[in-house]
Amino acid sequence: MKTSYLFLAEGFEETEATTIVDMMRRAGMPIKTVSITSQKEVKGAHGIAIIADMLYEPQNIVDIDWLILPGGLPGTTHLGEFKLLRQLLKNHASVKGNIAAICAAPSVLGDLGLLNGKNATCYPGFESHLAGGTYTAKAVEVSDNIITGKGPGMAIAFTLAIIVKSLGKDKAHEVAQGMLLNE
Repeated sequence: MKTSYLFLAEGFEETEATTIVDMMRRAGMPIKTVSITSQKEVKGAHGIAIIADMLYEPQNIVDIDWLILPGGLPGTTHLGEFKLLRQLLKNHASVKGNIAAICAAPSVLGDLGLLNGKNATCYPGFESHLAGGTYTAKAVEVSDNIITGKGPGMAIAFTLAIIVKSLGKDKAHEVAQGMLLNE
């Protein structure tokens, strides 16, 4: 099975990052957290430190399933400024690889031209950064190989969309049931 990678920069949105990783692992999807800093420990927007699985080293990001960007500020800004990640996103998109971004992070995709002709959503105030895309204001938007989410409160629905696209509705329902989301 291919591996998904979630990228962490100083100031990432903790709710989004931890929800995505937790739920994908519950679904049996291999996912690694990747620090784009020089340290494995990365502090989120609300002061919660997370230890990443690995530092960003291009030779270790292989056999990609999903590239995932959590939002948060200034985390999104740092992700968008990291040249190696920008190139990875462009390369993955060029082969129709799966990419997911939530909150402010869809702005990184817009700035790279990866939303051209796609529907997308994002945190309010970042709509103008969805260059080439059509802003829908939905909680979660699935548009071909790109999934975008509006913000922290939508992290569960956002991750369920990733699971549905990768493993189907039955697996997403199983994960949701295990988390008592249907109660």
